[in-house]
Amino acid sequence: MKVIKHSEEVLKAALISKDPQLVKLYEKFEPKEKLLLAEAFRPDSVLFKPITLHSESDWISSHPEPTQDFAQFYRDPCRNTPAPQKSRIYIQPIGSFGDSRVSTDVYMKWLKDYCEAFYYGLTVRILGPVPVSHTGCAFRVNEYTHNLQIHAGNLLNYLKKKKPKDAFCIVGITMIDLYPKESWNFVFGQASLTEGMGIFSFARYDSDFYSANYKGKLKTTKKLPPADYSVFDGYYTPEITSILLLRSCKTLTHEIGHIFGLHHCQWFQCVMQGSNHLEEADQRPLDLCPICLRKLQSALGFSIMDRYKALQRWMEEEANGTQAQHSNEARLGLQKPVEAFKESYTWIFKCLDVLQK
Repeated sequence: MKVIKHSEEVLKAALISKDPQLVKLYEKFEPKEKLLLAEAFRPDSVLFKPITLHSESDWISSHPEPTQDFAQFYRDPCRNTPAPQKSRIYIQPIGSFGDSRVSTDVYMKWLKDYCEAFYYGLTVRILGPVPVSHTGCAFRVNEYTHNLQIHAGNLLNYLKKKKPKDAFCIVGITMIDLYPKESWNFVFGQASLTEGMGIFSFARYDSDFYSANYKGKLKTTKKLPPADYSVFDGYYTPEITSILLLRSCKTLTHEIGHIFGLHHCQWFQCVMQGSNHLEEADQRPLDLCPICLRKLQSALGFSIMDRYKALQRWMEEEANGTQAQHSNEARLGLQKPVEAFKESYTWIFKCLDVLQK
């Protein structure tokens, strides 16, 4: 086990910068916002903690990357910033989501509302779900897991054609496993950052995926006919549990963060940390560290307090029953499963406590 701990001097340079122009921008934060961001420099901070590497298979150990401080992000000519004419995030569901109890529409609404709170100030739109056959993508049966997989690159080509003119980005999500090319076993997702597109699968976030009991296994391992998409009719999709929703929210916001130009975080425990495997992804928190938060705030211009309040409301809605009683989900007995968000809710409450002192 190894802890990555930076000095106060290094962290101040990464967050505030030594560039006089960027220091002036930092001084525009409200005093209480600066008080929260300054938690980054407190060695005993309970809000922002150093990264702990648990094994050589963790992302930072196996993928050496340069760090990205605020100045590098701000000066990057290739980073994407929403403009008035291109200010919407579009989410394209591909295939079905969840068992019959939770419909695709309900699950998409939960993701949409969370994404709007995380990227506070932007509008998120859910496009109508499309069956796999509409994408024209290649597919196969994985020779090791015996589950269906669809071709990530083909799906990016499909999304490129569907990207609305007012889109900051378009993100495809699916509960079907992905592969990028024949020689690869699988991929969690794939993106084209320059074109503002990404495709991500939540299939492996099902707690049973790696077990012998996984219901998505097919009996045949033979090559399937390339144009016969009937194999996807009634294909197994996992139940939308609280932990699956938590993992989905993490992945969606992490990958869209890359489209903004945020690199993998190596400063603190942060949702922008890279992850090689599910255990590592589960260890990273739901939200941003101070350095990544400043990067996103510079792109969107939100009030830090308003953003945290929006995230808090998302976790409170339908969990306490007060706002759920009038919603369609509640009438169907489909309250948002937020049990797995308890730790994140407590953390946001502590952040707001600092901002509201």
